[in-house]
Amino acid sequence: MARAIGHVTIVGLGLIGSSIARAVKERLPQVTVTGHDASADVRAAARALGFCDAVADDPAAAVAYADLVILAVPVGCMAEVAAALAPGLRADAIISDVGSSKRGVADALARALPDHLVIPAHPVAGTENSGPAAGFASLFEGRWCIVTPPANAPGDGVAAVTGFWQALGAKVETMEAAHHDRVLAVTSHLPHLIAYTIVGTASELEEVTESEVIKYSAGGFRDFTRIAASDPVMWRDVFLANKEAVLETLQRFNEDLTVLQQAIRRGDGGKLEDWFTRTRAIRRSIIEQGQDDAAPDFGRKH
Repeated sequence: MARAIGHVTIVGLGLIGSSIARAVKERLPQVTVTGHDASADVRAAARALGFCDAVADDPAAAVAYADLVILAVPVGCMAEVAAALAPGLRADAIISDVGSSKRGVADALARALPDHLVIPAHPVAGTENSGPAAGFASLFEGRWCIVTPPANAPGDGVAAVTGFWQALGAKVETMEAAHHDRVLAVTSHLPHLIAYTIVGTASELEEVTESEVIKYSAGGFRDFTRIAASDPVMWRDVFLANKEAVLETLQRFNEDLTVLQQAIRRGDGGKLEDWFTRTRAIRRSIIEQGQDDAAPDFGRKH
């Protein structure tokens, strides 16, 4: 049986944090939502937008009544934020997060809050936009949320976090933290690294081609620029926190890229066609599993 959650505190009121608050108000209207953000401007915006029942200026005060505390902050500052909350935490509060890397976050929160139950989570959802005005209640509908509880986590606590995300419309998978980091290095972190690299290269070529790179951008490049517009602080911390898995995946990517480079140089059309056919099937699988749709331009309207 899951622990009851009647009061949620969200620390960090950007895209993900504000979307959680909006989703709770829409789907769990009986749950009280308190918000806090280190930025006074963000707190003011959150109050004006009204997606929290209350917005606290002091981090410890923000968590005083919380059954569940969710840290929606860059992974690099999780420990610092947790330490600031610690004086106000109830002994039975569950602490979770939304970070894109999990092993480092789990270790940092366990050290910062050794006497509290920490159950990390990662909703695999988002957009390139940021800030409290960017959030929306349906962000998590039909998306995966990966919960990575420690081995000794009590079942009622895990059930509470799992049930919370399911109530917001997410599909939930439980996974060991290190395995999560390897999976996300492939599905999220490396694609972002590639996007940042390609867009950076294009910005240098822009001068050489006299504005033609941006002027004639096709759908593929536009999609890279969408990914590369993501929060730079968040992604800086993700790459540093998950560097082992990212570097391992990057090495494999470089090896595969060399294979394709050799195929192009040798005029090996069969190799290229076989590779592209296999990757096309992966795209179809993503659509079949409901993680995107088959509309033109990768399902994104202009």
